[in-house]
Amino acid sequence: MDKIIGLGNALTDVLAIVKSDEILADLKLQKGCITFVNDEGLLKMNRLLASMQARKMPGGSAGNSIRAMARLNVPVGFIGKVGTDDNGAFYRESLSACGVDTHLLVSTNLPSGVASTFISPDGERTFADYLGAASSLKAEELVPDMFKGYTYLLIEGYLVQDHDMILRAIELAKEAGLQVCMDLASPNVVRDDRDFFSLLINKYVDIVFANEEEARAFTGKEPEEALDVLGGLCSVAVVKLGARGSLLRKGTETVHVEAVAVEKVVDTTGAGDYFAAGFLYGLTCGYALEKCARIGSLLSGRIIQVIGAELSPEEWETIKNEL
Repeated sequence: MDKIIGLGNALTDVLAIVKSDEILADLKLQKGCITFVNDEGLLKMNRLLASMQARKMPGGSAGNSIRAMARLNVPVGFIGKVGTDDNGAFYRESLSACGVDTHLLVSTNLPSGVASTFISPDGERTFADYLGAASSLKAEELVPDMFKGYTYLLIEGYLVQDHDMILRAIELAKEAGLQVCMDLASPNVVRDDRDFFSLLINKYVDIVFANEEEARAFTGKEPEEALDVLGGLCSVAVVKLGARGSLLRKGTETVHVEAVAVEKVVDTTGAGDYFAAGFLYGLTCGYALEKCARIGSLLSGRIIQVIGAELSPEEWETIKNEL
């Protein structure tokens, strides 16, 4: 089976359900997006979440995808950076428990990254991310051996704060013969660094994942036209439409796959990450694009029915039986 290595921000999610979106406005957070906070912002979020019965779970976009694929017995690895604190140990243990081959570097002067996550009544999630040690991963810390033996590199778009590091990772991956997959980030992140995203997708990325807001932020177009633009830049383009399913484009082939129906959306945290995990799992099995997307929809439909981006062992057994 093909092996997949993920590169992303190693973040611990601290999740809380909010009764209304007023708290997001009070915190100056854009609903459904990510806002990066500093040390002072982290302390503010910590004080607030301490009063809200928040849950702690491993997170990070690429990390979520990699852990999900590991649960499906795909051979996977992960590259990231943590601190020497409890959250760093927690993140490392969460990867090891899934059987992920970890390449976690350690910062001795920065705490591990934390994603303060607020879940609205409609299930939409909004992030206030303190990157900490995760943001200190540098290009010179990446070495060729990290990429050897893998077939795909999955990069999360949230990493664009360090252009040199991403370019170094892609260079090493391409030298090792890997295909590069990128899951675009929050739409505001895409808008803020559109030129760099354009460079990456034009020149290096083989498979791109975007939800419709991210696709619109990148192309300025609605989903169908955005798919045409993205599909013209890389080998495979996927635009996720939430409850309306997903659109896929490879060459002249276009596929629309329906979403899995769910009774209630509890939390959309990890929905896109799990879609990517299911899609890439399908690729490692040699399935056609439509089947890959159906598996992505299956996983995405499961994760939005629970809090956070973790499923129970019993749920994973049910998924494996369905597959």
